Amino acid sequence: MSVGVGAYHGPSSLCRENELAARLQVAPTTVSLLVGDLSRKGILERREDEADRRRRIIGIAAHQQRAITAWLAPGASAWRKALAPLTPDQRQMFIDTLLAYEAAVGGEEQS
Repeated sequence: MSVGVGAYHGPSSLCRENELAARLQVAPTTVSLLVGDLSRKGILERREDEADRRRRIIGIAAHQQRAITAWLAPGASAWRKALAPLTPDQRQMFIDTLLAYEAAVGGEEQS
């Protein structure tokens, strides 16, 4: 899943729970609990992975696509506009700086 709003709808919104946990940097059990809650509320859908039935694939519920896209679109558009003039190296430095800040606020040390 990419950060752009296009990643929040259609097939690209599908992700395995373990992949989602890794991307969010939280425990798989935390993702499982959150996805369970959001599934019960009809926001996410959870289905079996055809390649491995022990795995679950997570996606945004079809009837929620429009609302979620509308909610995320302004922020995604603003980030694209703000980052557009930067070179790839400058974008990476910006991301690294945000990660270092987040780690410092959270009391973690970044390598």
